[in-house]
Amino acid sequence: MRAISYSAFGKASDVLELIEIDTPSPGPGEVLVRLHVSGVNPSDAKARAGARPGVSKPAFDRIIPHSDGAGVIEAVGEGVARARIGERVWIWNGQWQRNHGTAAEYIALPEPQAVPLPEDVSMEIGATLGIPGLTAAHTVFGGGDVAGQTLLISGGAGAVGHNAVQLAHGAAARVIATCSGGAMARVKAAGADHVFDYADPDLAARILEVTGGAGVDRAIEVEFGENAALLGEVMAPNATIAAYGSGRNMTPVLPFGAYLFKAITLDITLIYILDGPARQAAITRLHGALANGSLTPAIHARYPLSDCAAAHDAVMTPGRAGAVLLDIA
Repeated sequence: MRAISYSAFGKASDVLELIEIDTPSPGPGEVLVRLHVSGVNPSDAKARAGARPGVSKPAFDRIIPHSDGAGVIEAVGEGVARARIGERVWIWNGQWQRNHGTAAEYIALPEPQAVPLPEDVSMEIGATLGIPGLTAAHTVFGGGDVAGQTLLISGGAGAVGHNAVQLAHGAAARVIATCSGGAMARVKAAGADHVFDYADPDLAARILEVTGGAGVDRAIEVEFGENAALLGEVMAPNATIAAYGSGRNMTPVLPFGAYLFKAITLDITLIYILDGPARQAAITRLHGALANGSLTPAIHARYPLSDCAAAHDAVMTPGRAGAVLLDIA
């Protein structure tokens, strides 16, 4: 089978190569999926570039990247019902703590990581449901229903943020979102009640103004370190900050006094290690939103498998408007 792989960290065009390797066989409890689409995420590009703190070399001699994807089950291992053969599925954690991800024609992985794809959902959309979809669903709904609450979603134009805006709006929350000035119309169209430029020097005052001074009940935060002080100003008492990123500042200074006297809960999300019940709850939310039409994940660009390096570059492009995909089948 064809696969993209790398054996050293570096620039995408320097280290990613198209190779031929044996098709894997499903072991006990596993399924073999013929992949149609692979989802490319910033985490995949950062891992390939060697941008993880304290990591000096790849964890395996050769890595086939990417965690997300969608395809069809072609074979099953011992202990898996044969009725699953022929099932359309989407993949999560394809390459998490293993060397074989979804940038290949086939992947063998534990059965629960191949989620039945709803009949009316395309493979392309299925390949966006892993990291961006589950992160959005868990950060929005990790504390339960949000109907009637005021949510602040930073980075509302990004793949996770755009999904989160749609999910929150579809669940009858009041949505405040931030993004770059050029993306405001797109984020508004996704369902945000108020959209502000994240670079606005009066951002905290604007957020408090539209909440009537009451503040925000739940924040979905992609750059916690950059926004920690802002959040201390705009959160309501007993509110929750669901933070899933802090790439620009991984050692933030926390305004503890502001957080303390509002009893703010900081809920840090790493979707790769979400426990079973929480992951299933997020999957149910995603499937429900897809079914009722309140969620349409955006796709920024698609590339053939052989052009994986360009996909890695695209996923790190500032202002990217949605998911980046590799077409495999």
